Amino acid sequence: MNQFFLVISPQLVPLLVTLPLLGAALALIAGRYRRAQIVVSVTTLTLVTAIAAVLLATVDSSNNAIAVSVGGWPIPFGIVLYVDRLAALLVMVSSIVLLAVLLFSVGQGAADNDDDTPVSIFHPSYLILAAGIFTAFIAGDLFNLYVGFEILLVASYVLITLGSTESRIRTGVVYIVVSLVSSILFLAAIAMIYGALGTVNMVQISERMGGLPQQTQYVLHIMLLLAFAIKAAVFPLSFWLPDSYPTAPAPVTAVFAGLLTKVGVYAIIRTETEMFLDNDINDVLLWVALATMVVGVLGAVAQAELKRILSFTLVSHVGYMIFGLAIATPAAIGATIYYMVHHIVVQTTLFLAVGLVERRAGGTSILRVKGLMKAAPVIAVLYFIPAINLGGLPPFSGFIGKYALFDAAAEEGTWLMMVLIVGGIATSLLTLYALMRAWNLAFWREDDDSAETEARISYLGASPSGVDTERRAIPKIMTAATAGMVAVTVALTIFAGPLYAICTRIGDALLQPVTLVQLEVENEISTGDQEKEPEE
Repeated sequence: MNQFFLVISPQLVPLLVTLPLLGAALALIAGRYRRAQIVVSVTTLTLVTAIAAVLLATVDSSNNAIAVSVGGWPIPFGIVLYVDRLAALLVMVSSIVLLAVLLFSVGQGAADNDDDTPVSIFHPSYLILAAGIFTAFIAGDLFNLYVGFEILLVASYVLITLGSTESRIRTGVVYIVVSLVSSILFLAAIAMIYGALGTVNMVQISERMGGLPQQTQYVLHIMLLLAFAIKAAVFPLSFWLPDSYPTAPAPVTAVFAGLLTKVGVYAIIRTETEMFLDNDINDVLLWVALATMVVGVLGAVAQAELKRILSFTLVSHVGYMIFGLAIATPAAIGATIYYMVHHIVVQTTLFLAVGLVERRAGGTSILRVKGLMKAAPVIAVLYFIPAINLGGLPPFSGFIGKYALFDAAAEEGTWLMMVLIVGGIATSLLTLYALMRAWNLAFWREDDDSAETEARISYLGASPSGVDTERRAIPKIMTAATAGMVAVTVALTIFAGPLYAICTRIGDALLQPVTLVQLEVENEISTGDQEKEPEE
């Protein structure tokens, strides 16, 4: 059976991108038939999830990555799709998240007659977004990674402005401008790398980078890091995120919060571990990680809108991933991957739960929403479980990931590592405070004095004009999709052992970059070339 999967796996790799693109085309053709679009989208993402699971099992058991040269072109010239444990794991987790959010959006669209997320536009754009995410994860060269980012940019701009309201168009413009700046930096860096090294293949870049002058290496390094840091919302380049995400429809906000910044983090991990492993800027990254954690969580504490609270916690928890990457040990990289998987799932789940709160209460201001514990106990549970998980309470996956990061830092034992550990613990406590404060006000609080409420609103700067007073019915499929994601967050804790073992193997492999010879051998195996018998 293992041999069968080894043979068939290379043929499955291109399907990770072609299936969503084909699904988007079919969904566009079936624009007038809502059910047909839903069937196409759900089937596509289900197939991608299954394929990613097969690929993850194959590369993990065989201890060999899969490299596929599209069109049979040699590795330096053709597009190389590269699937190792990291790529396969992130594609599988992303497809699960995309599928759950899609089901949530189906229920919302049916209940609202597709006013907020027009299905004829939503489904093709959503599948193109998925294609961009998967392309970025399995890209074996910088230019294909750039293509994945641009596919993301086009689709995300359509999705973030769905409904064409003034606030969405305004924030969409900010989002597109910031993304274009990042893309220009990335493209300029690619051009400079190609001019200096004659290749954009990541493996070849890692082999040739050492031949460049140190100053040239630093320029290329910083340009790529800045481009990816904007996309990952690393402080101080995270200014655009808290205003951009909350205005989008609930499903769009959920998938953006869970996945888009992680694509940027993934790109940073790839370039830092494969291309610039010998260029030590880890101390700078540690300070950036600390600032990202602290500034992000302080912003969350100061907010009175649930979506904005979660947007700022999203920024702060990206800091944990940069922290782990900057420690630069196999244990730390493994912990970073585990924490990334945890955050993708938990952050998406929280935004879906807040989407239910918004429909049930007619708004997301924690100063106006109240009494949901009695009015909607199911929603209360669906919010509470991922909230304490994100806050890092044991025994949940948030605690496991943070403990692993702190343990890896403590093994290094430097004073800067101790500072980061303290900052990480403080960030975790403040995250828990911000989320539980929201829980207390929105769920436990009963009737409140109106004068006191207005005083709180004035003190915290919460504007009533941003609150939607219309309460809407919650279809069962929306609740079921959110509950399913909560179950996935719990599964991250129950199956933490096997998952963390995979992440540890990922950490070990990432700090031992693949050579061009290994890549060519993997490609020969992937394309089915048989090794010739030696001549006697």
